[in-house]
Amino acid sequence: MQEKRTRMTVRIRAVLIAAGLALAGLLSANAGHAQYPSKPIRLVVPIAPGGAPDVIARTMADMLGPLLGQTIVVENRAGANGNIAMGLVAKSEPDGYTLLSGHDSMLAINPHMYAKMPLNTLKDLAPISMVAVSSGFLLVVPSSVPVKNFQDFIEYAKSANPSLAYSSGGNGSLHHLAMEMLRMRAGLRLVHVPYKGGAPAVTATIAGEVSAAITSSVTGAHVRAGRLRGLAVTGSSRLPAFPDLPAIAEFYPGYQISSWFGVFGPAALPEPVIGKLRTEINRVLEMPEARQRLQAAGQFEPHVTTREEFADRIQADYEKFGTLVRQIGIKVD
Repeated sequence: MQEKRTRMTVRIRAVLIAAGLALAGLLSANAGHAQYPSKPIRLVVPIAPGGAPDVIARTMADMLGPLLGQTIVVENRAGANGNIAMGLVAKSEPDGYTLLSGHDSMLAINPHMYAKMPLNTLKDLAPISMVAVSSGFLLVVPSSVPVKNFQDFIEYAKSANPSLAYSSGGNGSLHHLAMEMLRMRAGLRLVHVPYKGGAPAVTATIAGEVSAAITSSVTGAHVRAGRLRGLAVTGSSRLPAFPDLPAIAEFYPGYQISSWFGVFGPAALPEPVIGKLRTEINRVLEMPEARQRLQAAGQFEPHVTTREEFADRIQADYEKFGTLVRQIGIKVD
């Protein structure tokens, strides 16, 4: 009888110790989350420095860091249209100190194009907050190409022999799909030349290495300086900054490409950390300076959503671009 009581006492003590340890761990974790962030944060960008995604990320780092009380270090990890950057963040410790500045093509297009992905974009990343949306891109040519307007370009590209080369920010980027959509609709003769980001693609276009590009409207500065010639925009209507450039939809109804950017973390990122980040990101997006800097990055506008709305947008784009990729027949090994 005494032995039985002893065994029961030992079990009760074990249960109480385990419960105490669990409670201590929970309190410690909550305390850690409450103190977040307590050290610098790494914000991974999927392109080389200079393009619109990089400018947007650095804007957020500059303005969000002071609100969080920590430095945000921007780290450029270009390659595979963002797969390298996404894989790095998805596999990082879910503590809020490694974040991703991501955009639609990475999450919604890559899974349909790449035979091997380093992650499941719908499950392995936590959408924290949408940051910005654009009204569309610019179709541009170098000044050496003998076309003056969009109609000229269509005729020129239909009869080109050899086919015209065009640049993009990478295989599966929105720049890539936007031009492929136009090629299909208009029956153009085009060859794709991918670069590691929008900035090197624009540089190649200015240099005349390729004959055309669809790029962020941040290249408007090059258009105004005469280094590139703007021909059209990819949004559903004309851009206020370029009222003389027609929307491609004016010639090909239903044609429309625009983009969004957001901040992500690993899938298991704790809710208190997500909440803290969302609160401060939304404060940044309400600042006039943030609007000015995002507009300067390529006519982007700050965009605040709920987490549910952000997740719904990702899912809808995933389905839309999956259909488009299958229609075009793009695959990357």
